[in-house]
Amino acid sequence: MATQRFLQLAEVSEVLNISSAQAYALVRSGELPAIKVGGRGQWRVETSELETYIQRMYSETKEFVAAHPFGANGSEGSE
Repeated sequence: MATQRFLQLAEVSEVLNISSAQAYALVRSGELPAIKVGGRGQWRVETSELETYIQRMYSETKEFVAAHPFGANGSEGSE
């Protein structure tokens, strides 16, 4: 079976382990590129765009960790 080119928002939320509302917010903000298809305008995210987003988040997290060393400000447990 061929790999799907596009994912529904429910599938995106499963991959990222976030709520459907959070996936929708990522798409609506433009942070995660998506398209609207069909008569009802359902959102679809291209698998390559999702992978690009994930890699960008790894990069941003790495930069954040470098700028905020563990234990430097005593707030290791907070997000």
